[in-house]
Amino acid sequence: MQAAFFGVKVLDLSRLLPGPFCSMLLADFGAEVIKIEDPDGGDYIRWWPPLLGKNSGFHVVLNRNKQSLTLNLKKPEGKDILKQLAATADVVLEGFRPGVMDRLGLGYEALRAVNPRLIYCAITGYGADGPRALRAGHDINYLALNGVLSYSGQQGNPTMSGVQIADLGGGALYAAFAIATALYARERLGEGQHIDLAMADGAMTWHCLRWGKYLADGLVPSQGDDFLNHGFACYNLYPTRDGRTMSLGALEPQFWKLFCETVGRPDWNTPGYFEPGPHQQKLHEEVAALFRTKDLSEWTAIFADRDCCCEPVLNLDEALADEQTRQRRMVVDMVHATWGAYRQLGIAPKLSQTPGIIRGHAPELGEHTAEILAAMGIDTAAQARLRAAKVI
Repeated sequence: MQAAFFGVKVLDLSRLLPGPFCSMLLADFGAEVIKIEDPDGGDYIRWWPPLLGKNSGFHVVLNRNKQSLTLNLKKPEGKDILKQLAATADVVLEGFRPGVMDRLGLGYEALRAVNPRLIYCAITGYGADGPRALRAGHDINYLALNGVLSYSGQQGNPTMSGVQIADLGGGALYAAFAIATALYARERLGEGQHIDLAMADGAMTWHCLRWGKYLADGLVPSQGDDFLNHGFACYNLYPTRDGRTMSLGALEPQFWKLFCETVGRPDWNTPGYFEPGPHQQKLHEEVAALFRTKDLSEWTAIFADRDCCCEPVLNLDEALADEQTRQRRMVVDMVHATWGAYRQLGIAPKLSQTPGIIRGHAPELGEHTAEILAAMGIDTAAQARLRAAKVI
């Protein structure tokens, strides 16, 4: 089967997490992704410990199915090579602060001049304009400034998510969607376009449910004030006797009723279970006391055949070994010539006609430089000169 993005060439100049995750999604579905890295060290995330072989485990997961080309974009020859690549590329993806690529002479207008069909996606923290456009930031800052952290966690204790919501959800996923949208639009319009994607903007849209409530009641969200953020007993986390945790998500009446029947507390099943008020604290304390009477394994067994949204909180190792994870092919066994055997995360969307596939490992720094330059007509002698001049 031909992959969905077969024939699409992506030049990925991004580093760290958001851009590489975006281009990984495109590569998983057939795009030819050339990861363009500085010859002096490459993507910073390559060297973050712990290492798998010569590379960081982070790099191994984020940069599968890609090629690596080293290119010094501060050198005139490096700029020329990028422009030559852009002339036949479909997408350029970068994650620098606004203005950096323009100062290099490689911004959207400069590359559009050599390829009007080019789609240029810039992932930034705060976008191309506004008072914070040039300000440094990370996932925690974007979520702090756009209000997400203000009602995450329990009262008086803002909580960071274990995964990067703004980087991945606000940045990488939106970027992949925007690029796919622009590719589709190009089929009708015949030309490419610029994508200005701010991670802070993307994460702002994750307010959607609380935004709707805020529109209706005018109340500013706070920690523990609602049924989805520790405010209700029926949707919460509960420690078990052995120090583990059970998750309870019995929002709907039928699930709450079955939960109450399963634990022998039908008296809890009243309309008040889904109403705000001080009684929620009392109900929470009673449910918490119940969960502390048994170990995680015991509760897991009790709810195994009870369909009421009560599940154990698994650690990563347990989650990877889970039969559901295995059957959905969300863990893929791989073998590398030098790293040896390792496990890669699988591909989430299951397309029936154009499925994604893991075709290759994350590349070593500059692994495909000679191959890519040769395909451009740059012979070995010229490559040697470029290498001596520290262009590649």
